[in-house]
Amino acid sequence: MSEPNSAARLAEPPAREPGDPAPDRPERRARRADLLAVAAAVVLVAAAAAVGLYYNRPNSGVVIYASAPPLFALPLPHVGPGTVFAVVIAAAVVLWGPTLAARLPWRRALAAGYLASLAWILSLAMVDGWTRGFTGRLTTLQEYLHEVPGITDVPRMLREFSSRILDFQPDSWTTHVSGHPPGATLVFVWLDRLGLHGGAWASTAVVLVGSLVAVAVPATIALLGRHDAARVVLPFAVLSPGAVWIGVSADGLFAGVTATGIALLALSATGFTRGRRYAVPAGLAAGLLLGFGIFLSYGLVLLGLVALAVAVLGRRWRAAALAVVGALAVVAAFALAGFWWLEGYHLVVERYYQGIATLRPYSYWVWADLAAVAIAAGPAVVAAARRGVSFLPKPRKALFAEPAVLIGVAALVTILFADVSGLSKAEVERIWLPFGVWLLPMTALLPRPGRRWWLAAQGATALAVNHLLLTSW
Repeated sequence: MSEPNSAARLAEPPAREPGDPAPDRPERRARRADLLAVAAAVVLVAAAAAVGLYYNRPNSGVVIYASAPPLFALPLPHVGPGTVFAVVIAAAVVLWGPTLAARLPWRRALAAGYLASLAWILSLAMVDGWTRGFTGRLTTLQEYLHEVPGITDVPRMLREFSSRILDFQPDSWTTHVSGHPPGATLVFVWLDRLGLHGGAWASTAVVLVGSLVAVAVPATIALLGRHDAARVVLPFAVLSPGAVWIGVSADGLFAGVTATGIALLALSATGFTRGRRYAVPAGLAAGLLLGFGIFLSYGLVLLGLVALAVAVLGRRWRAAALAVVGALAVVAAFALAGFWWLEGYHLVVERYYQGIATLRPYSYWVWADLAAVAIAAGPAVVAAARRGVSFLPKPRKALFAEPAVLIGVAALVTILFADVSGLSKAEVERIWLPFGVWLLPMTALLPRPGRRWWLAAQGATALAVNHLLLTSW
């Protein structure tokens, strides 16, 4: 157990918080630039929607496989059982979230953030109803649960996993199983073996783990020494538009697992700095979670950039070394069980081009994907990212003084790498959730007087998406 005054408990924020404006002309220009950045994002989204709808015309000659571009969803204005709860939760977080995050003892603030995030995600899912929005999401023919009853021998499944990745075979895995390493399927197999059968339990597990993002992201910033910034980030981590896809897609679970791993890496670095006993197990646990992360989704190997940023900021390479050992242990365990990650990756790329990826045009999705990310991130993150990027020309010392900036920029680079790869054409509002959550730390750079308005914009974005569209995940 850590002591009450350890890095896990933060001091009260000082009079001046990160992003607080000085009453001068440069800050007014910065605010105008924030609004211009959001306006540019709106134009990007509008252009992606207009071009996508143009392509969706009969006989257009272009197939994008997205009925509500740039999102993978169906246009369907609707309300549901969760509507009132979602609106009330959003209003409560906007009105009281920043104050509670600033004043509560840190552990209580994190607990409150987790519960608020859980309630927000569930209420958004319930807008679509119990079956359509929650229990049925992971039970379709393309999903993991479709394969779970047929997996009676896990060691055999792991040995034969790669041989069933390619399509057009009698025993080819279903879409999502074949498109991911076996770790993703194993999660749902393990739930089934524990007696937690069916879509309700699977969706519950996804939401419970996905809600950890609201704890892990601000906790990481706090552990890296910016306690005040962590308190600012907490309400934004709760009221993220990405919550629409955390409830319920397996990528929400992936985001929760890997975010927790990165937070443990920061905890290990802090532990070595303070001579705490938890430093070694925290470092190994970080590696185990991050190592398991790349067996949840191949693309999550790119999160190594965010982990590297945290390691650099933590300045304790023993923590990073332990994490590497933990990650390699996971790789070795899967290899000994019969699954080699690189072989699976190469086969998945081949499988990817056996399907609709061949038809979806890279020339459209390479920029329309960024529009989808802008929606899932929300206008506050767009404005905050502009401020974060503006730090880049500053001296290196300034970058290291603001962990939120270095982590956020690492997340931006990760998303750009994933984008240009062309291996995620569409559906990135869920696929890139594990990357997008690490843009949230940059919200600490937003000026204090306007934070509630930015927070309200985040909630409004999520509510608009969930009530105007029927998301597919």
